[in-house]
Amino acid sequence: MPARVCCCCAALRPRYKRLVDNIFPEDPKDGLVKADMEKLTFYAVSAPEKLDRIGAYLAERLSRDVVRHRYGYVLIAMEALDQLLMACHSQSIKPFVESFLHMVAKLLESGEPKLQVLGTNSFVKFANIEEDTPSYHRRYDFFVSRFSAMCHSCDHDPEIQKEIRIAGIRGIQGVVRKTVNDELRATIWEPQHMDKIVPSLLFNMQKIEDVDSRTGLPSSPTGGEKEENPALLAENCFRELLGRATYGIMNNAVRPVFAHLDHHKLWDPNEFAVSCFKIIMYSIQAQYSHHVIQEILRHLDVCKRDSPRVRAGIIQVLLEAVAIAAKGSIGPAVLEVFNTLLKHLRISVDFELGDRRSSSGSATFSTASKESDERIVQNAIIQTIGFFGSNLPDYQRSEIMMFIMGKVPVFGSTSQSLDTSHLGDLGTRRIQIMLLRSLLMVTSGYKATTITNALPAPFLDPLLSPSLMEDSELRQLVLEILHNLIDRHDNRAKLRGIRIIPDVSDLKIKRDKISRQDVSFMKKHGQQLYRHIYLGCKEEDNVQKNFELLYTSLALTTIELANEEVVIDLIRLAIALQDIAIINEDNLPMFNRCGVMALVAAYLNFLSQMIAVPAFCQHVSKVIETRSLEAPYFLPETIFKDKCNLPISLEKHEKNLFFLTNKIAESLGGSGYSVERLSVPYVPQVTDEDRLSRRKSIVDTVSIQVDILPGNNTEDKVNNTEEITFEALKKAIDNNGLEEQEKEKRRLVIEKFQKAPFEEIAAQCETKANLLHDRLAQILELTIRPPPSPSGTMTVTAGHAHYQSVPVYEMKFPDLCVY
Repeated sequence: MPARVCCCCAALRPRYKRLVDNIFPEDPKDGLVKADMEKLTFYAVSAPEKLDRIGAYLAERLSRDVVRHRYGYVLIAMEALDQLLMACHSQSIKPFVESFLHMVAKLLESGEPKLQVLGTNSFVKFANIEEDTPSYHRRYDFFVSRFSAMCHSCDHDPEIQKEIRIAGIRGIQGVVRKTVNDELRATIWEPQHMDKIVPSLLFNMQKIEDVDSRTGLPSSPTGGEKEENPALLAENCFRELLGRATYGIMNNAVRPVFAHLDHHKLWDPNEFAVSCFKIIMYSIQAQYSHHVIQEILRHLDVCKRDSPRVRAGIIQVLLEAVAIAAKGSIGPAVLEVFNTLLKHLRISVDFELGDRRSSSGSATFSTASKESDERIVQNAIIQTIGFFGSNLPDYQRSEIMMFIMGKVPVFGSTSQSLDTSHLGDLGTRRIQIMLLRSLLMVTSGYKATTITNALPAPFLDPLLSPSLMEDSELRQLVLEILHNLIDRHDNRAKLRGIRIIPDVSDLKIKRDKISRQDVSFMKKHGQQLYRHIYLGCKEEDNVQKNFELLYTSLALTTIELANEEVVIDLIRLAIALQDIAIINEDNLPMFNRCGVMALVAAYLNFLSQMIAVPAFCQHVSKVIETRSLEAPYFLPETIFKDKCNLPISLEKHEKNLFFLTNKIAESLGGSGYSVERLSVPYVPQVTDEDRLSRRKSIVDTVSIQVDILPGNNTEDKVNNTEEITFEALKKAIDNNGLEEQEKEKRRLVIEKFQKAPFEEIAAQCETKANLLHDRLAQILELTIRPPPSPSGTMTVTAGHAHYQSVPVYEMKFPDLCVY
């Protein structure tokens, strides 16, 4: 009960004090005296200069009542303060607010939960008031600290604990709202405040994650449930906080999240971390998404030596963030994302191989566990790279494809920016496979308008290089990437599996008319594609999947890029592949030889139906029918079975089991195709890729080279033609001649073979061969030894002698080399 004063003394007291005293009843249970409260409110509105004195006097009374534990009068005083705040909005309210905040602080400092809740409620009401003028000296440091501490309440009574935590969260929400609406709002975004606010909210949000993991996700909460549930209220406040963050202060709100997740070891398992960053990405403004991604990458660098599961958890969070950011603005962080991920991919491989090298017999289980964990990290990186790349716009995706391809290490090359020199061959192979897997995911779903955009020359050359490496998995990945880029009409699924298709029309192949750009691309780069398919069929470690992918490559090239000229080239390539199996100069296993034969059969069956030339279809069908009866191991349905009886030799097989060039030329010539080039055997180009990929170059097997004249000018060709005389032949026969000149000439010949178009090579070879043999026939008789194979031959007439089976690119003389 308040102390009573005599009437004389009361009359001498200031009016504002008398009005304040009158609002307090004799028994606090009666509550605030409403009539006297209305008088006090009217007085405060009429004389706003007295507000500061009213506030100071109320604060004095409240402090006294708090100390004396007269909580009934404390409640009345706070109710009066709240009503005065709501009624008065003049400039003189500033000093009154100071008194108000002082009283709220007194309540929050008390150890009584009810007073803490009371002070919080009053502060929240104050936070919702829009002041006419900003306050340049008011700070909320104490309130941030106190409300954050209340969020971590550990009272032994669960109900009281929950009540205090809710009050703390609501208090933080009030501070955020008040400071954001204030011109001095930047003060709340200072790191010292964010380091208290954000972890306090996350601590309460984490509780709902624990409940969800045990009982499943709850139903959507109502407004009342949000107010009663600390976790849901904290999440709501966290979203509001992030939604108000601007460009310069975004990082201050995100960095404490990493500190909290690190401190509580929430990266493994990372369900809560993923949930947090989903909230962050959906709450912030879309144009700031790249800030969050950069912070995740920075934290990944900080944790690069942590356990594999921690790094995998961070990368998984990055994947979720990227998935959301890709739908909006990604900003300038694209290359940074890929560069950082590729760097950590190399680090992971280094850790894995380092553990393997340092492992001992007693630590086998631990080492295997580490390797398995590192594989988790690597797979997470690949998934993130692929998902990020596949969600980029086309122009950025092309850049990323070039960027990743430039990181793929190639044996013998020192220009790659991803250093794998210390990893050895095994580590380099692992990096190659994982980078190509990443590139495969990036190219998935990529639809370029022209094939030139999908396969520009700076990208095509390094992409095809791994297809020559002695690793079947690498070659498979390259072909799958190539399919992603070539297949612009989603036909690949229809071609899955190598087989003899009875009726190609049933596949409902989608295709458009070949554009001029695509025709130009095949003229420039078609020989590269043919070469890699040809050499890919000659690898000894090919398995069924390799043959299936090679078949799909040929089929997609036919669908997307084939005009009449390309069709002829593809047939020449198919016949050359058949010759690989028949002649077997590379000593391939019988399975590989039969696999190549099956590949050629499946492809020519597809091609003949695609171009719909009846005579061609009839020849292909007849060969396939004969094979099914006499040599089923030449067909894909048989050779790729688990148990297939392989032949001992192919030399005794009849010609009716093979596709014959003259029959194909006859059938196509009757339909208007230009079949002259079918008589010229296919020979793959020679490039430096053989050296870089550790292959033996095919030029090593050439016995004699025919010089290719430079330029297209006929007059230059005549002038540069070396006259072949008896003296020249005699000098050439001399084995002690100028070896250096011969080496230089050989180098120039190889270089010309590398760079000259095929049509020019064929024409010049024929011209030079005719000239050479005419001169030789006039000077002396030489015995020309035919090679063992009838393929790739031409007829040479010298006088009355008629010689056959002389390849245009290789002629063997006894101890004679003519350039």
